Amino acid sequence: MAFEDTFRLSAHAVMVDAEGRVLLLKATYGDLAWGLPGGALEPGETIHECVVRECQEELGWEVEPCYLSGVYYHRAYNLQAFVFRCEPRTGAEPRLSAEHSAWRYFALDELGEVQRRRVVDCLDYAGAAVSGRF
Repeated sequence: MAFEDTFRLSAHAVMVDAEGRVLLLKATYGDLAWGLPGGALEPGETIHECVVRECQEELGWEVEPCYLSGVYYHRAYNLQAFVFRCEPRTGAEPRLSAEHSAWRYFALDELGEVQRRRVVDCLDYAGAAVSGRF
């Protein structure tokens, strides 16, 4: 990789309800997929700052990042995704931004392969971040 080459970085939050289901948001752009709250880092921003900002923008929630559970390379997007276990500091329902049309908590067996792997890695955190590629 040359010094001038670029690739994308993103940070995402795994948040669960009392039943252990994970919160996903339905995008209003691209393939309209369900995904973890989060998004691309802005210039000069840390991964922790990014996940906090993205949750505020997308959900209207202040969150506390508990730990970084994994970093995953996504070939299709040339992207490194940082996944955090987060706790919301509010009990309020999400106030979605224009980027999302719906929110819902999903059981692990309802998740697609990539989402399930990232979420299971996060919930099974053993004190060290893991990595993977898709």
